[in-house]
Amino acid sequence: MVEQSTKVRLKTGLQARPAAQFVQIANRFQAEITLVRGDKKVNAKSIMGVMSLAVAPGSDVTIRADGYDEREAVEALITFVSQEQYA
Repeated sequence: MVEQSTKVRLKTGLQARPAAQFVQIANRFQAEITLVRGDKKVNAKSIMGVMSLAVAPGSDVTIRADGYDEREAVEALITFVSQEQYA
């Protein structure tokens, strides 16, 4: 298992479109991926789960992945939430 924490720098946090893009990135990987905020954890491949965390800009989150491509999955998702704007 690979785990990494970061601060969300996206100007809108993980709301609506950025949340959808986050889930799309997560779904590219075979690993089981979990997004953690505080004491709540959700499946990072679930749009409803990700949106239920209400991740605001500046929030601290942890991304955990377990599986074949776990390291690549965590790196890609950390890179995404660490940028100020999404493409």
